[in-house]
Amino acid sequence: MSLLNQLFNRGVFGSKCKTCLNLAISRIKLLQNKRDLQLKHMRKEIAQFLQAGQEAIARIRVEHVIREQNIRAAYEILELFCEFVLVRVPILESQKECPAELREAIASIIFAAPRCSEVPDLLQIKNLFATKYGKEFNMAASELRPDSGVNRAIIERLSVSAPPAETRLKVLKEIAQEFSFVWDSSNTEAELWKMHEDLLGGSKQIVAEAILPQAPTKQSSLLSPPSNGDHSTLNTDNKLGSHRREAPSYASNMPQVNANEIEPSVRNYIAGPLADGKREITSQSSDVLGRAQAAIASAERATLAARAAAELVNVQFGSFKVGEGKS
Repeated sequence: MSLLNQLFNRGVFGSKCKTCLNLAISRIKLLQNKRDLQLKHMRKEIAQFLQAGQEAIARIRVEHVIREQNIRAAYEILELFCEFVLVRVPILESQKECPAELREAIASIIFAAPRCSEVPDLLQIKNLFATKYGKEFNMAASELRPDSGVNRAIIERLSVSAPPAETRLKVLKEIAQEFSFVWDSSNTEAELWKMHEDLLGGSKQIVAEAILPQAPTKQSSLLSPPSNGDHSTLNTDNKLGSHRREAPSYASNMPQVNANEIEPSVRNYIAGPLADGKREITSQSSDVLGRAQAAIASAERATLAARAAAELVNVQFGSFKVGEGKS
């Protein structure tokens, strides 16, 4: 019974495969004739755009022409593969595994089937091969796994990536030569080879203007006055003298800026921090001077109080001695 099933399935596979292959070949021929007429019309329109000086539109339309030419070339290869497999269908029926000489043709048909929606017969052929050789064989060809055997020209022709600039320029020159008119391609070459600015990172002019003030900022940070934390550990009596010694040293250690060597924009950045530093030094000196004067005044008051207390004690002690002498 199993032998009869094998013979029946073998005959069914062969008949279905031949029918689908014949339909695919006929449909591909019709599509090629239709695409030839479309390509002629599209190339004529591009020639009119070039003659009218509308090169921007021609550069866009030529990509569609290249795409249609690639599909037509892929259909030609697929037609040859279908005819080759059609002749070898008896060999496919007699063997369980895919023959090595038919592996490239079958894998290319499986790869192109979902990418050529105009030929639905290729999908039926793909399903027949999946039934015979298993889903792993189909997945290897569809996903372009290593050693899948898919034809390289089929992969390139059915690619959805944009054509390179060389190919677009070459096709435009071929169209101009086909319709026998002189076309100056200098503007198109300059546009195709122009390096477009990446606007995701911001305009170069804006970035340059943002970077320019960084140098004066660094220089102004060098000119900024020292922090007040160093003076907090000094005693109150020594604050005035230490500040008077530090103020001249700060002024002497300050870097001298030559106004003739600095641009006006940089001079404006430096003048602000210098004035702020001077005002901060003046405020610090007045603050320390006020604290020192208050400390001196409090010390003088304490001295006077101590002297008054000593005199009072002496007076009381003297009166006490006088009282004892009288008694």
